[in-house]
Amino acid sequence: MNKKQIIISTLLLVHGAAHAVPLVNLSDAKKRVQKYYETGDYDRDLEKIVARAKRKFKKIKFQNNATVIFDIDDTILSDYGDTKSISFGYIPKLYHEWVLEADAPAIPQVKELYDYLVERGFTIVFLTGRKYNEYDATIQNLKREGFTKFDRLIVRQPHELKLSAREYKTARRKKLEQAGYNIVGAIGDQTSDLVGGYTGIRIKVPNYIYAID
Repeated sequence: MNKKQIIISTLLLVHGAAHAVPLVNLSDAKKRVQKYYETGDYDRDLEKIVARAKRKFKKIKFQNNATVIFDIDDTILSDYGDTKSISFGYIPKLYHEWVLEADAPAIPQVKELYDYLVERGFTIVFLTGRKYNEYDATIQNLKREGFTKFDRLIVRQPHELKLSAREYKTARRKKLEQAGYNIVGAIGDQTSDLVGGYTGIRIKVPNYIYAID
């Protein structure tokens, strides 16, 4: 390999052209995401996931304080419309304003799973990456969308803001277990909602818009 070939190969490697998975044009990727969410594929996937989740929870021998942890954003409340309005970007100030409006719609399939678990007597805890100054609006939004029966809503406190999602949620689940909650399941749209222990049955709902570690 001559010097010119070495330089070209190095540039290809650095810029990702040597990867097994080809890069996709950003505008094409957004169109694919929009098609997935708006043509029924997202709903059909959710229906299958919820059906499997019900079968799994049905097998659990119910005990007092059996607890299921739910994430909120894009797990039980949808941010899709707001995110689409800014071309699937993320602007912290806008996101905070949306949370304070307290009008995010429930995701029907996951609401159905929530209702099923409540009816069976499971304790429900909402564990979200939302911040301490969004607590009241989040409560308002949950109740507005029919999530009225739950034991606790946990939001990030000032000393937790620099933790990764994985660190924060793992630590909070551990504290719940230490406080006597018997966590039998965790439901979220991010892998970081479901790793680190203290999860029980792990139910992952689809999210092809963003990933949070």
